[in-house]
Order: sequence, then C-alpha cells, then structure tokens
Amino acid sequence: MPLEQPLSDDCSAHRLNRDCACLSVDHAALQAALEEGGGALYGEIMQTRPHLFSDTVVFVGEPCLKRMAELIRAIEAVVALPAYQERVLAYAPEIARRPVAAQSVFQGYDFHLGSSGPRLIEINTNAGGALLNARLARAQRECCGPVAAILPQQQGESAEEAFVAMFREEWRRARGDVPLKSIAIVDLQPDEQYLAPEFELFRQLFEANGIAARIADPADLVWDGTALTCRGEKIDLAYNRLTDFALEAPVNSALRVAYEADGVVLTPHPRAHALYADKRNLALLSDEQALLEMGVEEAPRRILLQGIPRTLLVADESPESLWQERRRWFFKPAAGFGSRAAYRGDKLTKRVFEEILQGNYIAQEIVPPSERRVAHHEGARDMKLDLRCYVYNGKVQLTAARLYQGQTTNLRTPGGGFASVLAVPG
Repeated sequence: MPLEQPLSDDCSAHRLNRDCACLSVDHAALQAALEEGGGALYGEIMQTRPHLFSDTVVFVGEPCLKRMAELIRAIEAVVALPAYQERVLAYAPEIARRPVAAQSVFQGYDFHLGSSGPRLIEINTNAGGALLNARLARAQRECCGPVAAILPQQQGESAEEAFVAMFREEWRRARGDVPLKSIAIVDLQPDEQYLAPEFELFRQLFEANGIAARIADPADLVWDGTALTCRGEKIDLAYNRLTDFALEAPVNSALRVAYEADGVVLTPHPRAHALYADKRNLALLSDEQALLEMGVEEAPRRILLQGIPRTLLVADESPESLWQERRRWFFKPAAGFGSRAAYRGDKLTKRVFEEILQGNYIAQEIVPPSERRVAHHEGARDMKLDLRCYVYNGKVQLTAARLYQGQTTNLRTPGGGFASVLAVPG
C-alpha cells in the first residue's frame, strides 16, 4: 500500500521532509542536555540504544498541528459526557469505575499524516518519551537556510516546566494544598526497560524541583494499611509506567490496594485508561450513529469523523467479510500497547486471523504513514513517521515524531528513533 501524501495546506512541510536530509542534532548539546543532572546517560544510550534518537527533525505544517489539537479537544468533550462514560465503563474492569480526582499525566495521541489531514491511530495513557524528547529538542541546530528560518530557541525547557507543574497539579487535585514531598517512578523491572534512561531523567527532574524521587519495581512497594512505602520511605505519588493497566498482576497488589484505599495518588490510573486508551473506544468515537446517540454536538462530531479512521469491534462483524476485506484493516488487541500482537490485514495468515477472532480485537481502517528522508552512511533513505502529542487535561504540551521502517515503530531502526518536530507556517 502506498504511503500517504500530505494534505495540500501542508505541502511546504512535505517538501522539506522529502528534500532536506540534513543532520540537525548537535550531539554535544544532546550530551549536555541528558547529563545535566549527573551521570553518563548519553554514553549509556549511545552504547545500548543507538537508535533511540534520530539525527534529523520532522517538519509538520501548522495547519496539521492545529487540526490535531482540535481533535484532542473534541475527544475531551466527548469523554466528559455521562453517556460516553456509561458506555465505556460498562466493559471496563471494576477498578476503572472508581471515581478519582487526578486527571492522568502523559496521555499520548498518536497520528499518521494522510491526504485528508492528520488521522488519530490510537491513544495511550502512559505514553513514554516525553522527557527524552524535551531534552532532544534542546539539541537542534541550524542545518540549512529553511531550518534556520523556523528553528525556535530554548526548545524543551518550557515543556519540562509544564511537566513538573502537571505532577503538582495532579497532587493538588487529590490532596489540595498539602505539599508534595515524594514520588516513585514505578515500572516492572525498571532497569531492564528500553526507556529506563527516561526514568532516571525524571528522577533528576523531580529532585531538582524539591521532590524526593526514586525509581521502583512494584515489588519494592509496601502498603502498611495507612501509607505506601518504598524501601522504607513514604510515597505520596506514584508515577505509573506499568502496562498492567488494571493492576491485576500479583506483583502490583500493594500499589493496587493503596490506590483503592486512596493511600497514594496514582497517575496515570486505571480509570483514565478505560476512558481514553481502551481501543474499543475508537469504535464509538468513529461511529456517527453512536456519537449522535451520546449527544455529541455537530462541530466535535464532524472533527471526530474526519480525524479518526473507521474502527470496528471484530466480535461484532462477519468473519467472512473481514477476511475478504482484510487488506483494508489493521487488527489490534483492545488492551494492547506498543504494537504487540497487532497485524496489518494484508500480512495475515488464516491461522492468525482465527486467533484474532477468538481474542478481544478491533479492526481499524489503515492509514498509511507519511515519510521523512534521512541521511545514512549508505545514502539517503526514506523512513516512515508518526507523530505523538503529549497531552495533559486536553492541552498539547509537546509534539514529537518517531521515525522507523517496517510495520510498526520500534526505536531500533538505523536512522530512526525519536525526532523533534518543527512547525512550518501554513
């Protein structure tokens, strides 16, 4: 399937993505940005994760960025509707039905850029990479005249200030004016996670802003009936990087009990995942009749239908029809993440399709990604790209790109990885 060409009002950005294969990352500046809090993170990343960062930028037209922000606001308007919440919480786990004051940090809205504008591929509620991208944004240099004309100054620093303010706001929503003293950054075997360097950057960022912080495996947490502790220290807020979205695994039991007892402020939390990131929700958000039934007004309804590819619940469709039209669809597990167990229809075998029919899957209309040409030692090569908006409370804090080859993003493609986004005036 051919890659998409951009919408007409984004043609300047398209030309830059096609014709400017310059290298724009200043690695000395990147090293300084990654190591300002101490340690040797730059060297560790270059040695163990050499394709985490791309050496180039991605150009996106301001009209596209505005459309993405409009779509995010439209989704926020729908999520606030009682009729929508009633529908999605009906198939959510019990823990997600618990009311919670926190909004949830780092919602990630992932887009492909198509001929009809940006199209939302999925929403994540523990989107990784925000702080890495903020540091990467500080390391962009002028590589040619067109880039010099649009390269902003002091990139990334304002985003980091917004990140710290976001965590303080999550705490304020739940605890009022009580000071936030401690944060645990929680993930399963955190030292082994691919984005482990970001955990350390967050630890440093919190400490630099007067908040005691530690990186923890959920097995390090203990609930004593009144407080959640980590290696003997009380934890006020848990920054949740787990992909066990309902906290069902036994190793997460202390965190789950503390959350249910309101003994810790957890963000992101299970309710946010149910309201935003369960992929079955995309079937509602892309169905005009469902939107009408939920009372969605015309303006946001139009934005949603234009910006979200048609999505179906596999269990509700005819298997024969889905198989016959499989090349039209991308199949994803409803609670999946990181492209795991996701399949393009044109790559499906009959055996895998039968497994999909037995699982809890959605079928999403394929929107091919656009491209970015990048320099490489073997010559310029074209990479696929997607865009991620990091969002809090409906507001975009940072937009970044991921460059890759193959079926899905993986941050392991030579020449690919996270890339800063430069806005091109419309």
